[in-house]
Amino acid sequence: MRQQIVISGLGGQGVLFLTRVIAESALRRGAAVLTAETHGMAQRGGSVLSTVKIGTFRSPLIARGTADLGLFLAAENLPVHGPLLREGAALVVAAAEPGAYRAVDAAAVARELGAPVLANLVVLGAAVADDLLCVGRDEVEETIRVLSPPKLVEGNLTAFRRGLALAGSR
Repeated sequence: MRQQIVISGLGGQGVLFLTRVIAESALRRGAAVLTAETHGMAQRGGSVLSTVKIGTFRSPLIARGTADLGLFLAAENLPVHGPLLREGAALVVAAAEPGAYRAVDAAAVARELGAPVLANLVVLGAAVADDLLCVGRDEVEETIRVLSPPKLVEGNLTAFRRGLALAGSR
């Protein structure tokens, strides 16, 4: 099991929580995991980049053109962080309009659920449903239960499951 994942978004979108859910889910499978994050102006809505490497690697950083999967919570980050993806990499983007990627209108789903910050888990659910990650539904759901504050567990699981339900809705 080896996978390099780029997670990109803006401050406040839950990039770091999403990173932690993926990393902890892989650990539940017994995989080695490395993570790194860059979030300079994130508190003011600036760009946030996080990387997850699942498997045996020497460094948490992802070299240009080598990532296997991109999860983008902000389509405007594609020109900045997209070059980290290898040719043919899977790409899931929180976007209402289709493009050269798997578009998921995560913001609309999150608004329906009453919490725009849940878009990150909707994107994760879509990626898991499309079998793009080397972790599965059960590990992710258990990790969400463990990492979420008690009052947010059900809402977080609902958002993840709504993303799962988007499988095949291309």
